Amino acid sequence: MVFDLKSTSKIVSKNFPSFKIGSSAIQYVTHFKYLGHIISNSINDDEDIQREIRNMFVRTNILIRRFSKCSLSTKTILFKSYCICMYDVALWKYFKKYSMDRFRSCYNKCLKAFFGYKRYDSLTKVLMDTGIPSFNTIISNCKYAFVTSWFTSCNMLVMNFRSLLVR
Repeated sequence: MVFDLKSTSKIVSKNFPSFKIGSSAIQYVTHFKYLGHIISNSINDDEDIQREIRNMFVRTNILIRRFSKCSLSTKTILFKSYCICMYDVALWKYFKKYSMDRFRSCYNKCLKAFFGYKRYDSLTKVLMDTGIPSFNTIISNCKYAFVTSWFTSCNMLVMNFRSLLVR
């Protein structure tokens, strides 16, 4: 992947020589999925946020089809297990506000749909009835957990990389 420069005045050429491994040419791509996270040449996280939105709708629809008649406590456990596991949100730093607003809206729609609330029901009431954390709480908790594990890690690679960034 070749990353675009922020300053277009510094671009010398948009054509690059082809690289080969053995006899196979390596393709240039605009985005790449690595460990479930989409990395794009525009160096923003909007495509990864879109992936997470699609995944949340898919997971919620599966839960609705299979577990719509379960009790509230069972539904709460299922929703926390399958819809709140957003592992890579702590890595998101560069994105359009619109993308995060769409993700927040997706979360709220999925929450209401799975628990059988109407579209115009109060989100606060839904959160209080179910005991599910709000979208902002989940995002904040994910970022806090990531930063805490980053600064307390005893892994030598992480420690070396951390020391390079702190300088």
